[in-house]
Amino acid sequence: MNAKPCSASVALKTTHVLPPDTNQYGTLFGGKLMAHLDDIGAIAAVKHANSPVVTASTDSVDFLAPVKGGHYISIEAFVTWTHHTSMEVFIRAITEDIRTGTRTACTTAFMTFVAIDESGKPIEVPPVYPETDDEKMLHESAPLRASRRADRKKQSKQLAESFGTVYRTEK
Repeated sequence: MNAKPCSASVALKTTHVLPPDTNQYGTLFGGKLMAHLDDIGAIAAVKHANSPVVTASTDSVDFLAPVKGGHYISIEAFVTWTHHTSMEVFIRAITEDIRTGTRTACTTAFMTFVAIDESGKPIEVPPVYPETDDEKMLHESAPLRASRRADRKKQSKQLAESFGTVYRTEK
């Protein structure tokens, strides 16, 4: 498989934050923003893999500033690193006050997607290579994030096994 640059997977989305998207404080629901992140992250992963993808993990979603109703939110995503069938995607969101043009970085996130075939089985993805200094920084630090993801997944599996499938209220 031929390697692709990070820039080949760039996906952008801009949306207007409307009243139904906001909470009682007039800011965007975190879950609504997370849905936007998952959507645009998946698009970036599909562009890289040229195949359907599924979300494997969300490393972090850091809410750095509120997104107010009536503002725009622009979200950018691109593949930063690959491993056999998975792709790490960096996602950032910028909120913009439409009256003043003031922009604020409001969210960053790392998500992992797995490429799948028609039957839902994981398939190999092409390698990715960085071109800019920022892409190189993200690419070089990706193996550490991947190791942390693997450790966290082990812990999650242990918790799931420990708690089982019976609710505490069931006898």
